[in-house]
Amino acid sequence: MAQLDADQEVQLAKGRRICQLKKLIIFVPFSAIVILTAVCLFLGIRHRGVIGELQDVLAGQERTSVIDQEGTDSSMKAGEESSLYTVSGVTESGRKAVDLETVSVEEEEGVHKVYLTFDDGPSSNTDQILDILADYDVKATFFVVGKEEEEYQELYKRIVKEGHTLGMHSYSHRYNEIYQSVESYSADLSKLQEFLYDITGVWCRYCRFPGGSSNTVSRVDMHELIDYLDKQDISYFDWNVSSGDASSAYISPENIIRNCTAKLQEYDESIILMHDAYEKRSTVEALPALIEAILAMEDTKIVPITDDTELIHHISND
Repeated sequence: MAQLDADQEVQLAKGRRICQLKKLIIFVPFSAIVILTAVCLFLGIRHRGVIGELQDVLAGQERTSVIDQEGTDSSMKAGEESSLYTVSGVTESGRKAVDLETVSVEEEEGVHKVYLTFDDGPSSNTDQILDILADYDVKATFFVVGKEEEEYQELYKRIVKEGHTLGMHSYSHRYNEIYQSVESYSADLSKLQEFLYDITGVWCRYCRFPGGSSNTVSRVDMHELIDYLDKQDISYFDWNVSSGDASSAYISPENIIRNCTAKLQEYDESIILMHDAYEKRSTVEALPALIEAILAMEDTKIVPITDDTELIHHISND
């Protein structure tokens, strides 16, 4: 009887060990799944901005092929000559005469105005861009996006403090969201307008459509968005000179300078498209020589966008 009880104890102990082992086998994989799921969720939230940037790059490739007519790739081998980036279908629609009453005709007559405009900032390059502009005592225009980090808020303030024009590009810069409808576009732009006002005290009245007014990714008729801006007393600006740095391919500082200067004399007012983004190092490198080349041109000055700036539109309601 004692022997039987001992065998039963052994069997019970063995059963308990098997039961514990089964629980362990179930618990370990389940715990691993929970941990991995939590890590994935954290990384997804942490890096959702990267996904947005990738979407912007893909959309940017499409708009670049439409707006910037490129004959050959800007990343050609050394010694080969690349074709210029050009802008076609530009409608230059001047403002009404009432907007120009304060302008001295004698002072402005014969002066070629050049506007350096930077899209997509602020970025890790903004401080250096502002330093270069300060070195040459010239003012530019920044069409910015919404970035809430503290270091970027200081850059918004610096742009305004140093006398540059602060313009709106979009808050999210996500084409698939802002171009869904007039309502989605207006919500995004209003968010940016209020965001910039809270930081800088400037109520922005100038904007540039992501991809320009001639972009091909908008799901809503661009004329409807232009009508919305008119009702909000917001002026939009495209460009008639492209630096070529919108391309996802590398473009050298030399080609950027060449793209920006080759056709400047064709316009009374030239709005140059450039980009303020962390990957656009060649734009920063080209900037000093570009400014020097422009300032060396006869009867030419570099100015920021103001109420007196001629409206350069790719498409217009006029």
